[in-house]
Amino acid sequence: MSLFRPAILKSASTSLIAGLGAMACITLLSSLQGTQSPLLWLMAPFGATMVILFALPQSPLAQPRNILLGHLLTTATGISVMTLCGVSPWSLGLAVGLSVALMMLTGTTHPPAGANPLVVMLAGEGWSFLFNPVFIGAVTILVFGWLYHRGVSRQPWPKAK
Repeated sequence: MSLFRPAILKSASTSLIAGLGAMACITLLSSLQGTQSPLLWLMAPFGATMVILFALPQSPLAQPRNILLGHLLTTATGISVMTLCGVSPWSLGLAVGLSVALMMLTGTTHPPAGANPLVVMLAGEGWSFLFNPVFIGAVTILVFGWLYHRGVSRQPWPKAK
């Protein structure tokens, strides 16, 4: 059995277009962060968001509601658990578990956002992190994704209901 069966691999052009979108979006976020602006634009879970947004744009997990609310909800959960319980192996697990449950209950599941409680708790981030970089970065990703899919990839995104 060959690992490179056509049924397994997407076309080279589709793959390169997805990779280009991910590269351009992360480049934009990191460039904005590198300017004189005091705002943060980038966090590690956004890298995983790129995979879903550009490689699997029709997935329910790649839709704007899931990307934005998934990141906001899980970040708020991590900050809340850290505020109430501190940081310990138990509270890290609690924050991730609550985040998964809350995303599922609200229909906003976005797997990369599952890392957000760990990011905020291990870095000791406060409530301002929810706005900057989470909200600002996620909105920037959504605008970029919409423009990129309309103008470059020509894939319909967001998915029509």
